[in-house]
Amino acid sequence: MTILVTGGAGYIGSHTVLQLLQGDADVLVADDLSNASPRVLDRLEELSGRPVPLVRIDVSDGASLGDVMDEYEVCEVLHFAGLKAVGESVVEPLRYYRHNLGSTLALLEACQSREVRRLVFSSSATVYGPDATSPVTEGRQTSATNPYGWTKVMIEQILRDLAVADPTWRIGILRYFNPVGAHPSGRLGEDPQGVPNNLLPFVAQVAVGRRDHLTIFGDDYPTPDGTGVRDFIHVEDLARGHVHALTHLRATEEPVSTFNLGTGAGTSVRELVAAFERASGRTIPVQVAERRPGDIAISYADPSVAESVLGWKAEKTIDDICSDAWRWQSRNPEGYTA
Repeated sequence: MTILVTGGAGYIGSHTVLQLLQGDADVLVADDLSNASPRVLDRLEELSGRPVPLVRIDVSDGASLGDVMDEYEVCEVLHFAGLKAVGESVVEPLRYYRHNLGSTLALLEACQSREVRRLVFSSSATVYGPDATSPVTEGRQTSATNPYGWTKVMIEQILRDLAVADPTWRIGILRYFNPVGAHPSGRLGEDPQGVPNNLLPFVAQVAVGRRDHLTIFGDDYPTPDGTGVRDFIHVEDLARGHVHALTHLRATEEPVSTFNLGTGAGTSVRELVAAFERASGRTIPVQVAERRPGDIAISYADPSVAESVLGWKAEKTIDDICSDAWRWQSRNPEGYTA
């Protein structure tokens, strides 16, 4: 029986696929490669020593997806596929709603018609909105400030409604905080297209010479050094959380389980830059600009539910994160396209 991983060639998906393969699971990657490189599959095979089947497919194509599920006898699903750039979602909201909601609905319908009832959904801490007080708990009311965030809120509601209608579903909703880092081998990492939307890939590209400097948006927040504080979680810890969640779904009687995946601690922007300078041995030029609308001072998780229920907690430090990210970036200065 096979675990279907939608978006499995992407940043978080690929790290999770590797851990599943190393645990002897049979995995099928479904990805249209619109935001990922086919070289990822070669590296997954290199690192795992196992073949990694890929079906190049738009998950919104429910009929083709169903045929694939039949062919490979899919029994469980990890759903990573989706558009994920906050700024782009503001410019192209219809595209984001159509793609993220449409692909999820197509996937759920294909699962439902084939009695596949275990699914882990890749959600986000963006569902807590801008007013959440840290540490953020799962019971916090959900909200969003952009179309990307609203797609996560809406999909979570769809999943809860589905489980009410059919309590045989076992659904895990994982709310990530700030995924960062890379595989320790330096063979898998984050390879954003164009200008990075997230902090650490931008810092890494400055260190490797692809960018001139880092812009820090606001240094007058009510934090110890004036810069924003976030919960940065190593992608390897995050991938391990998905494996734990899948194990939990096989045993639980709860139709829907929701978990924060974070470290439970905050790191400021300047602290992250300093850690990356230690890891790389390079100076990161910094310029300070005004705050961006919608940014908040502090955001970090309360991950205690994941620890108590899943037996999971983040293990890697901010120095581990930066060392692994630098190893990836320095060995792959142009990402997978080199």
